[in-house]
Amino acid sequence: MSNPSLTEILLVDDEAGLREPLADYLGRQGFAVTQATNAAEARGRLAASHFDLVLLDIMMPGEDGLSLCRYLAESRRVPVIFITARGESTDRIVGLEIGADDYVVKPFDPRELVARIRSVLRRAGRTIPDAAEAVVYEFEGWRLDPLKRRLIDPEGAMVSISSAEFRLLMAFLDHPRQVLDRDRLLDMVQGREAHLFDRAVDNQISRLRRKIEPDSRNPQLIQTVWGGGYMLAAEVRKFAARD
Repeated sequence: MSNPSLTEILLVDDEAGLREPLADYLGRQGFAVTQATNAAEARGRLAASHFDLVLLDIMMPGEDGLSLCRYLAESRRVPVIFITARGESTDRIVGLEIGADDYVVKPFDPRELVARIRSVLRRAGRTIPDAAEAVVYEFEGWRLDPLKRRLIDPEGAMVSISSAEFRLLMAFLDHPRQVLDRDRLLDMVQGREAHLFDRAVDNQISRLRRKIEPDSRNPQLIQTVWGGGYMLAAEVRKFAARD
């Protein structure tokens, strides 16, 4: 169920290596992000839910982003920002002419994209998340504030956490009860230190377990799925912070 206090974004891109880390990053900025891998899936998401903005790739298998943008312009009043590797001026002009509100060329700085999202939302009169609406996670008595990078244990004590451990924990919190293999964890962890993650994902998992497990030798939260990877075996609550 979506949180009405959060800005809802539909991210449509067939490239998982970009889509998943970008969705995680936008979530940490206070947006609620739903992912779609192609135009057909996006149409289903749009039919089932309300969105405040659509981030849309142009080049996708099947129906392309230009066609989906035309549909959105004709049938729904929802802002659209194209995110694409096609940077030619003609593509940019066509996209804007058929109804897109802005255009960002890959590769881009995600901070620039957030600035453009906020600008488009302001022009459209949509609510913009701010510090008062930052997303906070709760799981098994633990509480994580991603913007402050503050991890609080069930007794209310703050627990120090490294950047690598933080990014791993965010990946699990955004995908609870899902098996994540090592390759997917690498794809999902944005800005990772390659010498740490590429060589020793398991070691980072062990360090994180020592922070959040009552008994790291018999982990109950971050479970190993033999032959598959790792899974966060906990219910995760995600809501807007109030302090």
